[in-house]
Amino acid sequence: MKSFSYTVADPAGIHARPAGILVKELKSYPNIAVTVAKGEQSVNALRLMALMAMGVKQGDTVTVTVEGENEETVAAKIEEFFRTYF
Repeated sequence: MKSFSYTVADPAGIHARPAGILVKELKSYPNIAVTVAKGEQSVNALRLMALMAMGVKQGDTVTVTVEGENEETVAAKIEEFFRTYF
């Protein structure tokens, strides 16, 4: 299991367009499980509506956990995605 924390910098927080791109990217890794957690709330990152329902705003810190095949590589790619889009 590999995880990282990220503080959202985008003024819109985690919003629809980049979240949709993230879900599409994650679907290219079929043997991996990714969760995004904010406080006590944790969701499967492949579920766009659940991700959006978290209501992550600018300044909120989320923890992303990656489990499965090539988790180190996938976690690094996801972390770079967060830095670029959120």
